[in-house]
Formats: sequence, C-alpha cells, structure tokens
Amino acid sequence: MSLYAFSGAIELGLVYGLMVLGVYLTFRVLDFPDLTVDGSLTLGAAVSAICVSKGLNPFLALIPAMAAGFLAGTVTGLLTTKLGILHLLSSILTMTALYSVNIRVMGGRPNIALIGKSTVFDPIRALNVPPYLAANIFFVILVVAVISMLIWLIRTEYGQALLATGANPKMITSLGVNTHFTIITGVGISNALVALSGALIAQNQGVADVGMGVGTIVAGLASIVVGETLFNSRRITTVIVSVVLGSVIYRLAIAAALSFRVFRPSDLKLLTATLVVCALIVPRLRQTLREKRRSGENG
Repeated sequence: MSLYAFSGAIELGLVYGLMVLGVYLTFRVLDFPDLTVDGSLTLGAAVSAICVSKGLNPFLALIPAMAAGFLAGTVTGLLTTKLGILHLLSSILTMTALYSVNIRVMGGRPNIALIGKSTVFDPIRALNVPPYLAANIFFVILVVAVISMLIWLIRTEYGQALLATGANPKMITSLGVNTHFTIITGVGISNALVALSGALIAQNQGVADVGMGVGTIVAGLASIVVGETLFNSRRITTVIVSVVLGSVIYRLAIAAALSFRVFRPSDLKLLTATLVVCALIVPRLRQTLREKRRSGENG
C-alpha cells in the first residue's frame, strides 16, 4: 500500500468515524436498528453543498446540515413512537423518502460540484500543510471533540436515560422517564452526526451526490463490529473510542485488500461482508477456547 493510499484510508476512517458514532448511538445504545443513515448522510452533504455554493461560510454550512439530519432522525423516531410503526420499517420509509428530498435540496440535480469553493480545510491548508495531511489534521481535531462531547452526554442524566431505554425500556418507564422522548431525540442526534459526516465528505471530495449514502449502514455496522471485536471492552468510554478506531481499521483493511491485484473496486461490498463475518466469528472462537481451557483445568 502506498503512502497516499494509507493517508487516504486514515482520512476516510476518521470522517466516516463520525457516522459510525451515530450508528453506534442507535444500534448499540438505543437498540434501535436505523437505516435512515443511508439517506441522512446524503442529506447532510446536499444541505452543506447547497449552502457553500450559495456563498455561506463552510463552517456555518455544517449547522443546517446537522439540523437537517436531526430532523430526519426525529421523523423516524416519531413514526415509531407515535404511530406505532416497527422501527426498522420506519427507518426504511424515511430513507426512501429522503432520496426524493435530497434531489429537491440539490435543485433537482443528482449532484452538486464544489470545485473551487471554500471548505473547512482552507485554514489548515493556509499554514502550508501538505494537502493530503490537511484533512487528516482537521478530522482528528473534530473527532476528538465529538468523542469528548458524546462521552460527556452519556454521563449526563439524559445519557443514562438513553442507555436505560435501550437496555430495559419497561424498567426506565416505570421510573417516570419518557422513553418516546429519548428515542426521538436519540435517533435525531444519531442522524445529526451522520449528516455532519456527509457534509464533511462533500466538502472534502468536492461533490455531493445523491447516491453517496448507499451502503452507509453496512460500513457503520462493520466498523462497530471490528472495533468491539479488537478492543473487547465494556466501558462506555473505551467502546466509543474503539468504534472510531474500528472505522479507521476497517478502511485500512479495505485499502490493503484493494492494493492487491486480485481484488477490484467492485469487490468492495464482498470484502465488507467478509470482514464483518470474520469479526463476528472471532468472539465466538474466543469464547470456545476459554470454555475448552476451563474444562481442561477442571478435568
């Protein structure tokens, strides 16, 4: 793998790490399988791109992008809690609707180019930092900030309610907590993070495309599984950091695999599925080995 490919994999791992944090929030914390992210990532990219193309400061453009993602998440939450639709079906309905919404946001076009427009990376590039490092530096700073805020959120009373809602909703309801509120806002925050990731991807790649969110949930789940398998910790702080590292490792593994001539870019989905299967098998193998060791010691 070349240095350029290695740097690019780190870059993708970090920016998609924000998306992974959002997926983790719903998938693990709330126990809410949410496919809205396939649409909200594109939504964040579309809103950010249209704002930047209209002359808005690229940093300020991240705010409406996150707000749009939060709104998409709340729609899914409302469909589930207020209308009683199964959470998986609710997210599929929202994701499907977002395809049309995203094209509307982009003015009826399938993509918006941002070539020559200002981006959030310009201040770092102005310091004569090599272009391939500017994005990495920015993403490291931002990811550390988001992780810190997410850890702080989990430690608050609201964060504990989120954890309890996912672990035992009946118990937390009996204590007077409004689980509908925690689900709606939790899914909203998750999709706000996903939309932020999409907005940054659009500014980094110089284009927002209506199909860029396809497979987002798969990549997010793969990163979570890889991170949890490799770091194997139950501490919420460690787990949050590990899923971002899982995103980086996942992108590095894909880049390493594609560097061999045996694989083609079209094999990306196959590689992802294989990586997830391997990551899911490892914990079971560990458990089996532990049981054999215990039985051998007892015998």
